[in-house]
This record gives sequence, C-alpha cells and structure tokens, in this order.
Amino acid sequence: MLELELWDALALWCPRARAQPESEPVHCYSYPHKPESADLDPGFFLSRDRCALSVLLGVCVHLFPFKNQGGFICCVCSICQILRHEEFEEGCKATCNGPYDGKWSKTMVGYGPEDDHFVAELTYNYGVGEYRLGSDFLGMTLVSSQAVSNARKMGWPLKEVAKGIFETEAPGGYKFCLEDKEQPKQDPVLKVTLAVSNLQKSVSYWSDLLGMKIYETNEEKQRALLGYADNQCKLELQGIVGAVDHGTAFGRIAFSCPKEELPNIEALMKKEKQKILTPLVSLDTPGKATVQVVILADPDGHEICFVGDEAFRELSKMDPNGNKLLDDAMAADKSDEWFAKHKMQKASA
Repeated sequence: MLELELWDALALWCPRARAQPESEPVHCYSYPHKPESADLDPGFFLSRDRCALSVLLGVCVHLFPFKNQGGFICCVCSICQILRHEEFEEGCKATCNGPYDGKWSKTMVGYGPEDDHFVAELTYNYGVGEYRLGSDFLGMTLVSSQAVSNARKMGWPLKEVAKGIFETEAPGGYKFCLEDKEQPKQDPVLKVTLAVSNLQKSVSYWSDLLGMKIYETNEEKQRALLGYADNQCKLELQGIVGAVDHGTAFGRIAFSCPKEELPNIEALMKKEKQKILTPLVSLDTPGKATVQVVILADPDGHEICFVGDEAFRELSKMDPNGNKLLDDAMAADKSDEWFAKHKMQKASA
C-alpha cells in the first residue's frame, strides 16, 4: 500500500497547496450538487414531469487512515477547497458514517460550492482502522491534465487504460480515472461508476422509477450512462459477473429534492415494493440547519439518499473556517496514540 504524508499527497493533485505554509495544509475530497435555478435543475425521481425538482449531490466514502487517505483523495480528485468540516460525538441516525456508534467526522470537498459542483463527503470513524473494499464502487472519472502531470512528476502510479486516460488508486484502493485534458472551467467531474449485477434491471430502476435520462447504453460492454442534465456529473452503471459485494467500505450516492417531495418518494417506493433503508427522518448538525432525508437501496443494494433541498442549501453553505476546523480536528486526533497506549488496535470493519 502506498503511503504518502498528507502534505505530499495534496501537492500531487493540488499544486496550489505548496504555496501555503506547512502548518496550514489543504485537505479535500468529492460529492455533486445543485445549480442556482430550480427551474433549470434536472430531476431525478418519481416521474418525468418532476425531473426539474431533483439534482445529483454526490458520493460518500469511508476513509481509511484519515491523514493519508483523505489527503490522497483530495489530490486524486484535484480538489482544492474544503467546503465544510463537521464533528459528531455519536453515530448518525441515518448511518451516514456507516453502522458505527462512536465519534466520527464529515468533510465536504469539491471544486466549488455545493450548489453547482459535484462534491464528496469523506466520513472518518475515529475508532475504525480499516475497511474491506467490495466490488460496488468502480471509480470516479475527472478531467485534469494537471493531475496527470503532477502524478508523473511525483512518480505516482498511473496506468494508461485508453489513449489519454489514466487509472490510479488511493491508498485504500479506491479507483480514479483521469483524462489528460485541460481542466474545464465548469465542474471537471464527469461520472461516478457503480457495479450492477443486472444492467437491464438497474437501468429500469434508475430511469423508470427515479427519472434519470439515459444518455448511452452498450449491451456488449454492459454499460449505461445516466444523468439529469448535459452539464452535470453522470452516473455510469457497469455490469459485472455475479453479485455486487459492498464490503465494509460502502458509501452512498445523494440527491437533493424539494422537502415536500420526500414523503412522496417514500410512498412510491413502498407502492413499488422497493427497499427503504431509512424512512423519512430529520438529521441534526450542531449549530447548523436540520435536514430531512429518505434513504433507499437499488436492486444491488447501492444506498441512495434523498435530502430536502431547502434546508440542505443552508447546511451546505461553504464554511470559511473549514480548513481550520479540519486542521484542528486532525491535530487533536489522538486515537492512534490511545489505542497504542492501551496495547489495542483499532477495529477492522
């Protein structure tokens, strides 16, 4: 396993980090979000006539060693902004941090504000030392010739899988695909790829039930590309042989929609006899807005979170103190020392 210090990892993908003093490193990760006008937003669920109501927000991934993994991922995604950082003393009612009861943190990072950029949510469980990767999350694709250039300069492993397209891995094994092209002014995250066991069944779920537009299908390669708008991050479904294994490092994909639609989503899924992991519930964030969510599971068990957009817009405002909050939390994290002192190891999920 490749282990880089956070500062070096950030420098690999976020060259501007080197301009900062070493006492104030930048930290980053990924997740998608919503444009300014709800009238222009592509939709997501229930029916085609409501497609203007919902937007893909992002993907949540559990971190391995926070200082190495978090730094690498923010680098891999070439993301240079910490949008917000939040600490929690107990597990989330909607299992946002996984099935764990202890202290955890959430860090949102992206190329820009969550209202119009794909962003990522990094969750870190203080008492968990490692997770087992499954076959569910197949990677994230972004356009950044700078990321490819920095990786080459630092000797970071890159595998060219097609002309101008390189695959790389975070220390924990998460895969990222980098297109060696100039980074666009808009969000450079092109797509997130999930594995499915039955492509036709999954496309039907995401398109017919959740209202996503089908952009491409390739039966021979067992792939389908879906989304809500031409200018937004897409969801790619990739067929695999056998069942999808979620391991213990599973995350979830998230969408925003008007708060009043959340009960309708829950009712629709009950009517269609689809799996609901978390019925409509309110989630508190200390000192910030309370949001409501409904969490579903697709035919392969991929977790799908719908969050009420109005409160989420308040919650997701960029925090100018995000960098400092994250730095302070990392400096104060003595969990490794505590476990070592008591001759114990952190749990393996």
